[in-house]
Amino acid sequence: MTPGTNTNSAPVSAAAYAEAAAAAVHRVSTEQADGVAKAAALLVDALRAGGVVQAFGTGHSQALAMEIAGRAGGLVPTNMIALRDLVILGGDAPDVLFTEHLERDPAVAHRIYELAGVHPADVFVMASNSGGNGSVVELARLVKERGHGLVAITSMAHSSQVTSRHPSGLRLFEIADVVLDNGAPYGDAVLTTGEIAVGGISSITAALLAQMVVAEVVRTMLAAGETPPVYLSANIPEGDAHNSALEARYAGRIRRSA
Repeated sequence: MTPGTNTNSAPVSAAAYAEAAAAAVHRVSTEQADGVAKAAALLVDALRAGGVVQAFGTGHSQALAMEIAGRAGGLVPTNMIALRDLVILGGDAPDVLFTEHLERDPAVAHRIYELAGVHPADVFVMASNSGGNGSVVELARLVKERGHGLVAITSMAHSSQVTSRHPSGLRLFEIADVVLDNGAPYGDAVLTTGEIAVGGISSITAALLAQMVVAEVVRTMLAAGETPPVYLSANIPEGDAHNSALEARYAGRIRRSA
């Protein structure tokens, strides 16, 4: 399959999607290996400086933030930033989350950055398939203005073809320190038949990239004789005690919610 294009499998089927997904996983894991190493280096530097990994995405890209923050086998010093923070942390009325095109509003970025309780050493990982919505671009600009490292996970095939909705005209990949291409085609769907396109792939490949970065962070720290702060599953007997001890190191810096 050519990078950035839909497959033309017909008929559309579960097997066809699985084949396309496997091809995308192989391609992304191979082609983005150097970028993953660079992203991991940014995270390691931040963790050694006492920083926290701040992860953000809107829409389906929220899955990337969930993949990074507070999960078994993942790094403890992590936070998920989300538009719902406006309500949960900022006290806004829940109706704000039903505002049409909220993710396109650049002003939102300043609110969620303030609500995140960011420290100077923190590093950001942001996901956006299109990379052009106002809140995403403005948060990226704000992150860089404040001196934080920034890793972007985006579709270069899609983002390079769209016009930014931010007044600057910039897209996420034009701001980040490290850009990881999730390999999704324009429009995200990998299967087409007639006028129908189906089978979004960006969530799968973004999760792959997130886990590759975490694995490389752990490898780097172990190679340096350091003990990486990694969660155990809370659903095994020793999980809660192990995790609570690590979380205590970052009291007031990380938050966990349902």
